[in-house]
Amino acid sequence: MAQPPTAPGMSLQHSKCVKYVVNGEVLARQGAMIAYRGQIQFEVKSQGAGNFIRRAVTGEGLPLMACRGQGEIWFAQGANDCFIIDVEPGDALSINGRNVLVFDPSLQYQIQRVQGAGMFGGGLFNSVFTGSGRLAITCEGQPIVIPVAPNQPVFIDTDAVIGWSANLPSSIQKSQSLGSMLRGGSGELFQLALNGQGFAIVQPSEGRAGPQPQQKGGGLLGGLGG
Repeated sequence: MAQPPTAPGMSLQHSKCVKYVVNGEVLARQGAMIAYRGQIQFEVKSQGAGNFIRRAVTGEGLPLMACRGQGEIWFAQGANDCFIIDVEPGDALSINGRNVLVFDPSLQYQIQRVQGAGMFGGGLFNSVFTGSGRLAITCEGQPIVIPVAPNQPVFIDTDAVIGWSANLPSSIQKSQSLGSMLRGGSGELFQLALNGQGFAIVQPSEGRAGPQPQQKGGGLLGGLGG
């Protein structure tokens, strides 16, 4: 049962839904609103010239809407699990746009090229969040946060990675030989390799079969930002 709001901002309604008490503005993925009450207006959010050009050229990015006014909004995406991340000054998170649900307008985001991705993994760009505020992401199941340490790289299936510390150098790792590929392969040909000091966020799924509405893959994870 939805309760009356006690303070502005973001909270979990339950594991599949985020509630946002709006007193001004909040930014969310287009189409993620499932219900609202109050005086709210929804508008397509300009992404700035640089992000607009990247999206126009690559088909990747993060389709956003600005929700303005006073009231309550409930957000969800495909009945996926929802999680809230507190971003603090000095943090920089590289997040697959397909996993972004809603975030505070105090956060800045920019579409950036994923280092070392080349043409593999379904995309070249990810959404990098900086500043101070809260970010809600979606995940198919409970996410796994894996520490990354010097000389201990982490290798992640490009369809399963949600995001990582933006300071981590990235590259693409090929895990099969040509002979193995010719014999049918294992189905695990390329992985995202992360090095340095930080962490990676991984979902226990390689994505659902079939096209995702309003998404073309993004980040190097197959859907970095719709």
